[in-house]
This record gives sequence, C-alpha cells and structure tokens, in this order.
Amino acid sequence: MAEMQNPAGRIRELRRIIERAADLYYNQDAPEMSDFEYDRLFEELKQLEQEFPEYDDPASPTHHVGGKPSEKFDKVTHPVKMGSLSDVFSEEEMRAFLDRTIHALTDGGVDPDEIFWSVEPKIDGLSVSLTYEKGKLTLGATRGDGIVGENVTENLMTVAGIPHTLPDPVDLTVRGEVYMPKEVFAALNEEKERAGERLFANPRNAAAGSLRRLDAEETAAARLDIFVFNYQTGSLWTDGHAPATHEETIRRIGELGFHRIAVERVTRDPDEVIDAIRKIGEKRDGLSYDIDGAVVKLNSLEQRALAGENPSTPKWAAAYKYPPERKETKLLAIEANVGRTGVLTPLAILEPVRLAGTTVSRATLHNIDIIRERDLRIGDTVLVQKAGDIIPEIVGSVREKRTGAEIPYSFPETCPSCGERLFWDSEEGDSGALRCQNPACPAQLERGLTHFASRGAMNIDGLGPSLVKALIDAGLIRDAADLFSLSRDEIAALPRMGEKSADNLIAALDRSKTAGPARLLYALGIRHVGEVGAEELIAAFRSVDALFDASEEDLSAIQDVGEITARCVREFFDLPETRALFDKLKAAGVVTSLPESSEKSAGTEGREVSSSVLAGKTFVLTGTLPTMTRPEATELIKQHGGKATGSVSKKTDYVVAGADAGSKLTKANELGIPVIGEEELLAMLKGD
Repeated sequence: MAEMQNPAGRIRELRRIIERAADLYYNQDAPEMSDFEYDRLFEELKQLEQEFPEYDDPASPTHHVGGKPSEKFDKVTHPVKMGSLSDVFSEEEMRAFLDRTIHALTDGGVDPDEIFWSVEPKIDGLSVSLTYEKGKLTLGATRGDGIVGENVTENLMTVAGIPHTLPDPVDLTVRGEVYMPKEVFAALNEEKERAGERLFANPRNAAAGSLRRLDAEETAAARLDIFVFNYQTGSLWTDGHAPATHEETIRRIGELGFHRIAVERVTRDPDEVIDAIRKIGEKRDGLSYDIDGAVVKLNSLEQRALAGENPSTPKWAAAYKYPPERKETKLLAIEANVGRTGVLTPLAILEPVRLAGTTVSRATLHNIDIIRERDLRIGDTVLVQKAGDIIPEIVGSVREKRTGAEIPYSFPETCPSCGERLFWDSEEGDSGALRCQNPACPAQLERGLTHFASRGAMNIDGLGPSLVKALIDAGLIRDAADLFSLSRDEIAALPRMGEKSADNLIAALDRSKTAGPARLLYALGIRHVGEVGAEELIAAFRSVDALFDASEEDLSAIQDVGEITARCVREFFDLPETRALFDKLKAAGVVTSLPESSEKSAGTEGREVSSSVLAGKTFVLTGTLPTMTRPEATELIKQHGGKATGSVSKKTDYVVAGADAGSKLTKANELGIPVIGEEELLAMLKGD
C-alpha cells in the first residue's frame, strides 16, 4: 500500500462510511452504496488496520459481520458462527488465494493431487439458518451480527424451498440465502410505484424487508425462495454418517427437499476454477435471481478443518466479486433537477441500454464537478455501469468516438421549476453548486415533503413521492403542516387511492404527530442537520420552539454542531415562513418539545434517566471493558444523564478505556483529556 500521510484519519473516515452503509444495508434495507464499492472500502480498511495495528479497534466493522438483530424479533444465538467470506476482485487475487491455501495444506502433509475446489454462484440474498429436530423445522433465524440473529421461523415457513418436515428424522442446522426472484421484484416495485410508496433498491433488500415483516402473511405474499449451500451442525443421515465433501453435502441437502445451490464445477486445476468463475459471470444476466459473485471453496471438509479460520472469515473459501457490468450508450441530454434544499443536480438522459438485468435510461451526475472531470458532452458515446445492480452511473465518455457535433453542457441561469434566478453556493461540494432560494419552489416542496415523511424523519407510512406529487398537483398541500389537515374524502378521491388507503394514511399521520421533536427537526430538512445533529440540538434545547431564540454562538457550542451548521439553523429559524409553519404544526397537535417531567440525555429522546449524576458530561468509550460491553456502558451513561459520543474532541470530558484501546485513547492523550477505566466510571455513577 502506498505511503499515507494521515492513516488514522483515513481509518476513522472509512469506519464511519462503512458503518453507515452497513446500517442502511443490513438494518434498514435501504442501501445507498453499491456492494462492489462497499467491498472495496472494506478491503481498504482491513489493509490499513493490518499495516497500522496501533489504530486497530475491537469495535471496527472489520471485527464483526452483518447487521444488528432487530428489536422486533426474539434473539437467537447461533450454534455455529455465521461468518462472512473474504472477497477478491480480480483473477490474480483469486489465483493468489488458491496458491496460498494449496501451499498451506501441502506444508501440512496434504497431497496436492488431492486438493479439489468447488465453484458456485454467490447468491445476493439474506443469509439465514434453519434448525430441524427429528426432521421438523423448529427454528429459522437471520444472520444478524453472525453470533446473534433474529427468530423469524414463522416467516421462513412461507418461503419456497424450505421444507417444514424432512423425509428423514434427522437433527441438523443448515445455512442458505433467501432471495426474491427478479420477476417477483419487478412486479413488487410496479405495485409500490402505483401506491406511491418508496421503491426497493434491489431484490436483495426487497427480500430482507419482506422476510422481517411482523405479519407472516405479508412475507408469504413476497414469494421468496432460498438456496441452501451449507450444513452447520448435526447429521445429514439418521445413521450419523458424516459427508466427506461439499459436493456430497449439496447432493444430500437436495435429497432432503431443500432448494440447493448449483455447484458449477469441482476441480483441482486453478485454471479450471478461473474458467468456471468466468462462465458463471457470462450467464449472470440470464439467471432468474441475482448473484454478485462466485464462491470458491475447498471441496474436502477435512481439508477445510486443516486450513482453519481467520477471526471473521474462513481460510478455505473466498468470494470472487464481479466488477460492475459496463456498456456503451448515447448521452442524449442533461436535465437539471431541483432538490429539497434547492440545489440543482444534473441528470443524464441516456439512449436506453440493457444493463445488469434492467433497462437504464437515466443516470445521476451528482454535481457539475463530475461533468467537468469526466468531460461529458451532450451527444457523447458514454460508458455506463450499474454498480452493485443498484445505481446507474456514467464512468466516462468514449472520446475516440466523437464526431465534433457534441455540445458542452452549461447550467441554466434560472430555476427550471419556478423560474427564479439561481445563485452560486460555495458551501456545496468541492466547487460549489447552483441553488434556488425561492421557498415556494414547487420542486423543493415535493422533495421536501417526501423527506418529511421518510422513515428516519416523521415515518409517515404510505406517503411516498407519487402520493406527495398527487397531493401537490391537486392543490391540497402547500407545506408540511397541511398534511395534518387532510380529510379522508380528499385523499380517497386521488388517483389510485380509495377509502382503505385514505384511512391508512390518516392513521399514519396521526401516529407521526408523536414522533418527537428530534425527528421533527430532522424532517424539516435544514441544511447540514442530520439525524444525529437533530438529536444533539433537541438534547440541548429540549424543544424546537427554543431554537427560535438560540444564537449562533449557543448553537455552535453544542457537540457535533459546527459554525456552518449553526449558521444554517439560525437562518432557517429567522425565516418568517418557519414561524408560520410551526404555528400550524403545533395547532395540528404535532409534538415539538420533550416532556417536562423527566430529564433526557443526548440521542435518547423519551428515555427516563435514573439520576443526573453525569449531567453535562460527555464520554467516549474505547477498547474492551472488563465486565460490560460498550453498548451496556453507553446505556448506563445515558441513564445517569451523561452523553456518549463516538469521537474524541476538545468537548469530551472523559475517555473510558478498556483493553486494546486504539486511536481514541491516543487522541485523548494528545488533547489532555482525562482517561478512566470501567471501575472509575462505576464509581462516578455512584456519585463517588
């Protein structure tokens, strides 16, 4: 790896990006990053932590897999850890993995002519385990964090390919990937679009969202399927016979009635392994299900035991991740769309091209920097990819195919939505961005209300982009507060709506009124105020109303609120439209303040505290504590009025350090911040 000027900073940045992406992917089923890009960043973080071990941290995403178990389901501890696989991104890396494993086995006395590999597709789905007792399905669980998952037995019983009773009364646990067929995914998204709901990003997240429904009938309606690819523990035969190879295991899993993974090839020739990977990739687009790679495993189970395990991945298997498919097409035009904060975002209009199983005709260009850096011109032949089967993007122009008729793009001078003059905002992006400042701009209203209703904000179920647009077009809403005065008859009269849909939306609007002031503040879409920032502001001021009188100095004194954010908050609350909006929201019964009956700590809206002994104190935890997990210690701090944050700064009062503390401890020492252990923290909780 090339020499890096600030490895600690890059490691912190990568952990933050990866943790957010993992949360969106595993826990919220709403990815914003392609699998390919996530895997690349993950590998970069692993290499940096190996090169700079002084910055390692047990809480790093490289030390755990998957997501956290949901609070909606009972917890399940897996009898065998459900780990992940090491990823490789090129044929050279795969050959290096094969050579490394072969050498390790031969050094251990294994005959090289007896080392065989199996190659199979890597299904892009949700990993689950299935446990049978005397041939009857007794437990089905999601992977979760690899050690603890969620009990979703009832939902898994609706999945095709999972037998409820096996033909033989065996005791065993198997592992597989639940997926949604492409055809079912396309139909589901068409239905969601008609209903004005948010679309699923890809079949994997559609499957995850459907499997984790509280109502098993909703899971059944999703028509999920499974491919089983491994047995975890127990016996595949009633006589206790243990299989010797992966190939034998897969054959027996099929005999027991499971839908099983299709092994492409078993071979001892590394060249044939690479050939099998290529062949799986060639037929990828024609499959009825999504794959994101090919898995190469030692076929012998005995050799797997000899090869051993890394802390989070086996040494006997690797996943080859296919690079995003790329195709050429024409850039027909570039449109400028107005976002919810008024920033104009360019959108490429493409000659339709079939890519990664779907037809692509549009691609977001994000900002003017991308157009300049990639030298994109209207009329260009461009390379398009759909990274991770999620987000279409233009890689660059094919300059050798230019004819001279291509036209450089220029941003408009007036807003394409409202016609008002645009201004250049130097705070947006590396080179700034054009912004419309008109608060009555229709495009900003549509996107702002969609954000207002989103899951992380007011969580108004069923109020998606299509329905927001329909409400605006019908003249029923002009701001967020108007949502709460909608009548049942007004909603039912809209296209593709009816009385039942209207009742559901009215109920969702009523529930959202008690979402709390932090969610409300985030829902308003103030520039630079995210979910965490909104929680910090409400923790400090206890109500949205108090922010009308807060100065920039008061705001910027809060943890994680900088000068730019403070200025944006102040500007927002200085607008006369903001005061009018809040008067309407309060009149509609929307909660804008925390209850006065109990103290709340940062980020813990609605939590009763047992004491205020740590009030006003900010803690950062690092390393492994002797008797508590860090989440448990964080909860204790919050229950006693303190605040726990993830990064060390001058505003940190104490760093609580355990064994193997990493860069946070180093930074605390550099800044002269007191460092204590678990024992001192517990003493502080007692008031000592």
